[in-house]
This record gives sequence, C-alpha cells and structure tokens, in this order.
Amino acid sequence: MTEHDHREPPCPDCRVWDPLASTRTPEDPPLDVLTTGPLFFDLIFSGLPRLPEPGEELFSTGMGSCPGGIANLATATARLGLHTGLVTGFGDDAYADWMWDVLQDDEHIDLSASRRFTNFHSALTVSMAFRGDRGMVTHVHELPESLESALLEAPAAKAAAIDLNSEGPHWRTLKSRGTLLFADIGFDDSGKWDPARLAPLEFCHAFTPNAVEAMAYTHTDRPTAAVRKLAELVPLAIVTDGVGGSFAIDGSTGEEAYCPSVPVEAIDPTGAGDVFAASIVLGTLAGWPLEFRLRFASLSASMAVRRFGGSLAAPGWGDIADWWRTLSKQADDGDLRAAYIARDYAFLAELIPTHPVAGVRRAEGTFALAAHLGYKRGHPEGA
Repeated sequence: MTEHDHREPPCPDCRVWDPLASTRTPEDPPLDVLTTGPLFFDLIFSGLPRLPEPGEELFSTGMGSCPGGIANLATATARLGLHTGLVTGFGDDAYADWMWDVLQDDEHIDLSASRRFTNFHSALTVSMAFRGDRGMVTHVHELPESLESALLEAPAAKAAAIDLNSEGPHWRTLKSRGTLLFADIGFDDSGKWDPARLAPLEFCHAFTPNAVEAMAYTHTDRPTAAVRKLAELVPLAIVTDGVGGSFAIDGSTGEEAYCPSVPVEAIDPTGAGDVFAASIVLGTLAGWPLEFRLRFASLSASMAVRRFGGSLAAPGWGDIADWWRTLSKQADDGDLRAAYIARDYAFLAELIPTHPVAGVRRAEGTFALAAHLGYKRGHPEGA
C-alpha cells in the first residue's frame, strides 16, 4: 500500500470500508442508492427434505429470523459500502421495532423517509427452504397510506432501485433529478406478460429481470435473445439465468458480456437476486467494466445462498476478502481449478480492503438479543 491507497483504514481503530471513497466529491448527494418497497418480517426454516404434506410435521435443521422484502436489497447495498436510504412502511409491533433497530443501527441504513403507522402490524413471511428452492406463506395488509410523497421527500441519491409494478410519477421525477434508476419486475401471476408493463423503462438506466421474466416479456426463447431485445429499451440490460449464468449489454459503454454462475451448494436462495442487483448498482456507480460487474454480482449472490436468512445472508466486504485470499492461497499451492477461477477474479485484488472490516450480523433463530450484544461489541469480519 502507498499513503494514497484508498483501501487503508481511515484510522487505526476503524473497520469501515467505502469502495467509492476515491471517487466521492463534495457535490455528491447524501445517498448512493435509494430503495423502496414493502417490508416483511421473515421466518426462514432451512434443511427441510421437502414441503410438508397435509397434517404432517417436519423438523428443520436450521431457522432464522430477519427483515425481509425490500430489506433484502437495502441490506445488500449497505453491506457493500453504499450509503443507502430506505423508504418503506413499518408497523408499531415488536417485529417492527426490532427491524427498525437492525436496519438503522446495525446496517446503517437511512430510514429518515420511512414511516411508522400506529395500530398496524408488520407483514410476515414464513419461508421453507428445501433442495435449493423454497416455498413461502405470507400474511400482509396494504399500508394505510401511499409512500409516494415520502419517496420524493427522501434525501437525494445517485441511484434508486425501483419495481416496475409500483405505479407513480416518481420515476420521471427521480430521473429529472439525475438519479440513475435500476429496475426489476416480478413474476406475472396473471400469465399475460404484457410488454406494456415495461413502459417505465424509458426512465430507467438498468433493468435486471431473470430469464423467465425476460423471455416472457420479449416473446423470445433464449436469454441471449431476450437481453438483446431489452437492450433496445434501456441502456443497461442484464438477464440472470440461475446456474446458466448472466447475460448483459451496456449500450452506454458498448460492452457485451456473459458470466457463468459460481458453483455453490445453496442453503437458502432468498435474497440472492437482491444481492446480485446491489452488486450491479455498486459496480455501475464505481465505473467498473461490465464483465467485472457481472462476475462480482455472481460471486456475491453465490455467497448469499450459502447462508439462510435473506437480508442477513448478504455478504460484507470481509466475506469477499476472505474468499479471495483463500482462493489465492489455493492457487499458489498449485490447485488448477482455483488458479483458473483466480484468473477470472483477479480484479478483486485491487478492490478488497487491506485491513479488517466490521463484521456483519447473521440470521438467528429468535430475536437473539444476547448474540446481538456480542455482535455490537465489534467482532471483526475478515482479516
């Protein structure tokens, strides 16, 4: 390291990490990314052989509780070092109190534009992970009021993550403020797959659907054909295809790229797509080449599915640094597979922190107050 290496800790006792430190200017908005959407309290059961049959009781080998829904994306961006804001609605129950504390105090997410509603309980999802997939049961009520005004009153941000299913004038307003919009869209339960639902892409910088969604909306039969169709609608088009990898075209730079998935034994796929999207936001704001963005996103998502718990399974920079150092050692010891992978991820050597960073919290079976106290004492992540 030199004295100008932005990866040095700002002080001997600090474990903070800002991957955009070298690019920040006094004119930057207070937030890097603004996220908005519904919030859920997630209970996750992992290690199930299958879903239970009617009248049957199965026992899981693992259980976790954590903020879910939009918290998955907000936590993922925050753990990657982006200054993150969240606009969502909280109830007034114990679940909401706990989620507020976790997101604001542990993950350092700006909740100044979020709302607390009295006499309103948190939405709750029970997720059952089995054989790399999941089944879910959810109980939710609509918020007492729209968050449209709260979103527009939120601190300014370089980027915002939006859902094309959420209608409102904020797309145009945010774009007019210079905010880059990163869009996603969910599965169409109606089966219509109406391309008109993609109309808001005219305001967006990026669109990151999965292969099923992309092919259905573009009426194509291959992810590669779908990404080319979508590239006609938005500057940055990315289609994810699970174990089939990811495909991307960045019209703003003229780059095209394909990235194979990172093989991993998945425990819980919850939130993997959010971690992938968060990584793309970071890489775009940092100005990384498209191939680097895809590889980093694939790696981050693979780390997330190896733990259960959606939001709290998202990797921190310590996880990424540990992975790279372990891989590099294996490559140096003559492991040909590790050497091949290390070649593709060599760019990480210039990105990862060179000092220990603060640890990140993992999902626990309960509210885990005692374990939380240990976390808050600052156990470092990575070395």
